Amino acid sequence: MQMYLRRSIFFLFLGACFANEVYAADPASDSTFHPYKVNYWVTGGIVVGGLTLEKIGVAWISNKSHISTGELQNLDRQDISIIDSWALKFDPSRRDYYERLSTGLASVSVFLPALTLIDHDIRHDWVDILLMYMQTQTITNNLYLYSPFGATFQNRLRPMVYYTELDTAARTTDNNRNSLYSGHTADVAACSFFTAKIFCDYHPELGSKKYLIYGAAAIPPLLMAYFRLGALKHFPTDLLVGFGVGALTGILIPELHRVQNKNIAFGIYSTSEATGIAMTWQTDFLH
Repeated sequence: MQMYLRRSIFFLFLGACFANEVYAADPASDSTFHPYKVNYWVTGGIVVGGLTLEKIGVAWISNKSHISTGELQNLDRQDISIIDSWALKFDPSRRDYYERLSTGLASVSVFLPALTLIDHDIRHDWVDILLMYMQTQTITNNLYLYSPFGATFQNRLRPMVYYTELDTAARTTDNNRNSLYSGHTADVAACSFFTAKIFCDYHPELGSKKYLIYGAAAIPPLLMAYFRLGALKHFPTDLLVGFGVGALTGILIPELHRVQNKNIAFGIYSTSEATGIAMTWQTDFLH
């Protein structure tokens, strides 16, 4: 995952927001429709705390043990399920090509939410959009690091480990224990579905046509999933998990900021015993 690159790009996105601030003062772009309610202190605190946890988590997953030659010798392709066996049918000589494609797509996808600022009905809430986007990215990254099915607690070997055509050094690196799940796919899905969610929430008149928007939002993460397969980085099930996590965070984080969901709080917690994500719901009928 390119967490630190994305953090820098956040500031570029912030610059784009400031560039659009002039339009917010235009009466033609003024609107009384504000579907989200963002507490700047709480949301900002989640972002700052999440970035701190990212730094810790990245250090953890970057210091796993190397894969021994004994582990390589004990590998058996027959142990891979039928679905995941697709990852073992690519040309290993093209893995660098697919790696470059995935890196490029990851860099471009970060800017997808900036497209919403073109819309006159949305740009007046650019601060809220920016903070929700940063929160979405931070939570997506921390889910990758700290969830039970993420890289900190899982050591699934990447498909490239099974390719005997590759040299031993490339197959035994410690990073090859981070196959489950695909952080790249999760990140792109979060960016894409966040953009779709924002656009649809500001345009409720779309009705059932919003599903076309969400269908289009699935294209970038699906492309990323294929690129990561070609780069021999993940099995199909790793990509499915990453797609699901990213899509859910991209949709749910803005939804939790909807005005009608003001009794729901979502954030990151850290104690001496555990680190994770917490959601609280205060029901009305108890008052």
